[in-house]
Amino acid sequence: MKLKPYPKYKDSGIEWIGEIPEEWEVRKLKFNCQVNPSGKKYVFDEKISVTFLPMEAVTADGNYDRDSEAEYKEVAEGYTYFTNNDVLLAKITPCFENGKGTLVDHLKNNIGFGSTEFHILRSNSSSIPKYVYYFTKTPLFRNVGEAFMEGAAGQKRIGTYFTKNFPMFTPSIKEQNNIVEFLDNKTSEINQTIEKDKRLIELLKEKRTALINNAVTKGLSPNAKMKDSGIDWIGEIPEDWNVDRLKFLVSKINSGITPKGGSAVYTDQGIPLLRSQNIHFDGLKLEDVAYIPEDIYQTMLNSAVKRHDVLINITGASIGRCTHVEKEFEKANVNQHVCIMRPKKIFYKYLSYYLRSRLGQDQVFSVQMGTSREGLNFEQLGNFIVFHPNKQEQQKIVQYLDKQTSKIDKTIQKIERKIELLEEYKKSLIHYVITGKIDVRSVAA
Repeated sequence: MKLKPYPKYKDSGIEWIGEIPEEWEVRKLKFNCQVNPSGKKYVFDEKISVTFLPMEAVTADGNYDRDSEAEYKEVAEGYTYFTNNDVLLAKITPCFENGKGTLVDHLKNNIGFGSTEFHILRSNSSSIPKYVYYFTKTPLFRNVGEAFMEGAAGQKRIGTYFTKNFPMFTPSIKEQNNIVEFLDNKTSEINQTIEKDKRLIELLKEKRTALINNAVTKGLSPNAKMKDSGIDWIGEIPEDWNVDRLKFLVSKINSGITPKGGSAVYTDQGIPLLRSQNIHFDGLKLEDVAYIPEDIYQTMLNSAVKRHDVLINITGASIGRCTHVEKEFEKANVNQHVCIMRPKKIFYKYLSYYLRSRLGQDQVFSVQMGTSREGLNFEQLGNFIVFHPNKQEQQKIVQYLDKQTSKIDKTIQKIERKIELLEEYKKSLIHYVITGKIDVRSVAA
């Protein structure tokens, strides 16, 4: 069914808003809900369980960790209080711009506490909670809010005054219910499609990993004679393959350092400084690459990157993520979170595939489990076990994997683009419905 605009519109009285449906009002948000209402519910038993939501427990798509809890006495002071049907709105950058916020319900004992970086919006008789939630998700509210953020860079926030006084589109309660019903149905359909697509991406990634793992442990010939690898958890490998420690196959295992002066010396152009966020399994991502000037680069030549180097992240959440260098730049360097491996007796792309295989990644995480450390050191990396055929066979394996993984990667990219378009459509739909550009009364009725 094609959605149409309202039959009649009127001037909202606000130039940058323009016209609104004839029967709607534009009211300051504070007249539709309390913003950061004061007071906490009195609790007789301080050991009672309550819902506890730090910022990371709330997502940009409106979900939150319903199992997150704490004792009342542990969070009653120092955290923001809320109750059922309150809207939580992230006020700090970048969470506000990313759309973080949620409508809470079914709280443990009807009580919740969370990050002090949430604004709490509590509806009154002029609005229903879910409508307020949808209003805070509109690009209109988020984009204007972003322009009015206050504070130093990296710590900017949406102020209480801005939130209270933002003009809110306000139809009747009946119509708000119609709008919420329509948006609940439509966004649920969109979200279900997105979840199916995300699951398909995960299955494709698993297929890609299995493909790589099989090629770098069994080779390409299904009839190859096999031998015992001598390692219980590996089993058999092709008869003519070798088993070596990584350190005997490369001429260099070394990470970079933090440039003197840290991020203050980064420039808009110069020599790329590769950090962990630039290293991905499907290649180097250089959109947010940092740059250092030539004179600083000259003091860091020991960690200069060369063509065909293999790079791996050795600290943090992305530990083990790796790729190789082709022709992306003439000069580059790495910081202390990225390790350079310079192949000598192994084909560089084969080593890159090997390390991203399940076999390579298992060794990364087995080291972590065994040492309880948050990073890999050079000795641990050097002792990684590598199975490899001769150079000619390595190149054949790489050609095969390049072709097969390229097909999978292209399919994943198409699905990811579809998800992006669905997310954009969902935002646009919420915007057009909440701002009265389209009439959904007959659809939701």
